Amino acid sequence: MKPDFTCLYFLENQTHAVIEIKRYDLDEKADIADVYLWLILEKQSGNVQKLVFRSMDSSGEIQERYFDQGYLKFNSKTGTYIEKFNSGQHQLNNKTGQSFSTEITEALTNYLRA
Repeated sequence: MKPDFTCLYFLENQTHAVIEIKRYDLDEKADIADVYLWLILEKQSGNVQKLVFRSMDSSGEIQERYFDQGYLKFNSKTGTYIEKFNSGQHQLNNKTGQSFSTEITEALTNYLRA
């Protein structure tokens, strides 16, 4: 069965995509952490990693999300994801509301099927 989900947030650059999805293909008793997922995709390898959500903050235009693996700060146009463990920093464009490329759709589908 193909995973059923919608995109809530979508930020990307040439090498990475940071995405929040809501799944609809899980049992109604599923844990909220399994229904709402933050994922980071490394485009070249197609590797998808779940970001372990810890907390969020918002003040007007600015949204912030804190994960075990790093920190995401974004507004309606741009964002920055800072990796916690290897200090990588990724400047992103906010593409929320736009369609995924075929490669992103395939990588997410494969990840959710596993």
